[in-house]
Amino acid sequence: MIRVAAVGDIHMGPESQGLLRPAFDTLPECADLLLLAGDLTRHGTPEEARVVAQEVRGLAVPVVAVLGNHDHHDEQPEKVAALLEDAGVRVLEGEGTVVECGDTRLGVAGTKGFGGGFVGRSAGEFGEPLMKEFVRYSRRCADGLRAALEELDGQGCTTRVALTHFSPVADTLAGEPPEIYPFLGSYLLAEAIDTAGADLSVHGHAHAGTEHGMTAGGVRVRNVAQPVIRRAFNVYHLHVD
Repeated sequence: MIRVAAVGDIHMGPESQGLLRPAFDTLPECADLLLLAGDLTRHGTPEEARVVAQEVRGLAVPVVAVLGNHDHHDEQPEKVAALLEDAGVRVLEGEGTVVECGDTRLGVAGTKGFGGGFVGRSAGEFGEPLMKEFVRYSRRCADGLRAALEELDGQGCTTRVALTHFSPVADTLAGEPPEIYPFLGSYLLAEAIDTAGADLSVHGHAHAGTEHGMTAGGVRVRNVAQPVIRRAFNVYHLHVD
């Protein structure tokens, strides 16, 4: 059995240094790895990224992350990612990584993802160039996730997790105003997950949402935004054949 710890939307700033570290130091007792589902900073500044980096530096379990929209706000996502990578975090965007969990190779595929909405109520790739680019960007994120999951399957990862910031399903948005669903996720992410296959999908972003959901193909989806789970992290168990 693989134990996956996950949290998103921790929104750290200078005054929150050390807030989560005591809980993170307990991870070896209950988890094999930690997933960070984006919005790790408040405004995406290098100063805030350094706080997050110190919070996870030297942890006794592997840490894998994607960035969120807040981490892009200062328009320096590459620098945010570099600071996290320097602290030992594997930051994913349209790619995957393999974590050795005993005798099992766990594959984690990640993308920030983007909005657009869900089947029957989604944006279309039509009209003004800005609207078409909105949908194309969301599709590129989903295509990157699908390709990464498929590549991990080819690398012998019989257990795979999809890590995103935006939600792949509407289920885990329950509690949010329906008017903003199109800005909280996209069905394209779920299509990518169901096409390539995964054992678990983890996301953040929806602070007023719901923890549990499922794709049309039966993949478990978990919203791990900290305002939803109300703890330093949740742990999910993946049974290995």
